[in-house]
Amino acid sequence: MARIVVIGAGTGGMAAAARLAVAGHRVTVHERTETYGGALRRYTRDGFAFDTGPGLLHLPAVHRDLFVKTGRERLEDRVDLVRVAATARHVFPDGSAVTLPNASRGKVIAALDDAFGAGAGDRWARMLTRAREAWEATRRPLLEEPLRDEPASRGALVRDGAYPALRRKGLLRRRPPTLAEAARDELGDPRLAAMLCGCVWGYGLDPKTAPATAALLAYVEDAFGTWYVRGGGLRALADALYDRCRERRVAFVFGSEVTAVREKDGRAAGVELADGSVEEADVVVTGGGPAAPGSPGAGPAGTARLTVLLALRGARPQGTPHRTLVHRAEAPGRPLTVLRPDDPALRPDDAHETAVLSLPVPAGAVEGTAEAERLAEELLAAADGAGLGLRERLLWHAVRTPADNEAETGAPGGLVPPPALPGAGGAFLHPANTTPLPGLYAVGGWSHPGGGLAAAGMTGAMAAGLIEDPDWRGST
Repeated sequence: MARIVVIGAGTGGMAAAARLAVAGHRVTVHERTETYGGALRRYTRDGFAFDTGPGLLHLPAVHRDLFVKTGRERLEDRVDLVRVAATARHVFPDGSAVTLPNASRGKVIAALDDAFGAGAGDRWARMLTRAREAWEATRRPLLEEPLRDEPASRGALVRDGAYPALRRKGLLRRRPPTLAEAARDELGDPRLAAMLCGCVWGYGLDPKTAPATAALLAYVEDAFGTWYVRGGGLRALADALYDRCRERRVAFVFGSEVTAVREKDGRAAGVELADGSVEEADVVVTGGGPAAPGSPGAGPAGTARLTVLLALRGARPQGTPHRTLVHRAEAPGRPLTVLRPDDPALRPDDAHETAVLSLPVPAGAVEGTAEAERLAEELLAAADGAGLGLRERLLWHAVRTPADNEAETGAPGGLVPPPALPGAGGAFLHPANTTPLPGLYAVGGWSHPGGGLAAAGMTGAMAAGLIEDPDWRGST
């Protein structure tokens, strides 16, 4: 039995802690804030409640596996996991709109043909088929295996040919296309291109610089569906994971900031705390982000986020989609996300509704309260311009800035880690879960395989597997 210290009680840290505790180790988690969950936080006021981090879940199989492996219990036995009816509704500046049914390719094709004309659905489906090829070629090394320096391991993740885009146009295009270029070339209709770019933008990736392989993010949503945790939102998933850790006798110390990782005989030997004390350990797992002690550093930078929480009077209109993407003429391919969950646990009664407006922003783009309120006003105006009619129902709003995210997660500038992507010579990969210091491992969205709840959960599986067996080759 090893003594293991985990730095940070985010999703990756708790996933690693639960798996390591089941393996028989003595695990202690030190969290510098007063609660667990990392970015999975909740804001409450006047009977309203809001997710302040991710509002939807993709690839729930990662979390299902975690609960089975740490207790032979289904995830659905702990949370009310539901598939939302529509992946998203897209509203465009020209007044057109389309709602994409969730996890139903045939219905999606029909919806696109109805909205944009015959052939639109087929072009979208062909693009998703190419994205599926990228997913199938890279899924295991991208999401299920540790990142190693071996050429055979990195080959599929570094090559640019994983996404079989249409032929390159023009004599001067010697490089593989970006996601924005592939969307323009393959989809024809600028609204279809905006839909694909908007999906990638929602993950904090710029479609103008992201490789065409980023299309696999749209494929994952199409193939595996979009999910929500009814009865409290995604924060309820953090609650369930914390409870699982406690059931497996993981110790948590909150308000406990780790300032350094101790070394002895050339390997990690414990941590130093802000109060001057020291906790010895045989293994240290760091999950506190790029600023945390022992962090291997950051991969692709991602973006920060501005989020506006809306408390609304009046019942949620019947048929309201959970997620709406408002495409703006001044920012093509960079839509505003509006989340309106149908969850009684988030509102004081059925005569009220909650909504969350969210937009990726560059780090440092929001300076001070006045600037935050100005941007919030712009987002609310954009939502109303798309016909959502939120302002007239507004009771109050609260603005969440990148500084709030930085305070809660420790990420410099409030940056949100993007998911790892294959291609682009490996430029969109995150640091490995092993580090140059033996006995020190990295988890969380800033390590392989990157940001997003599914990927963060996999970092915990990878670190636990490597601690148990340095030659571990991935999940089965």
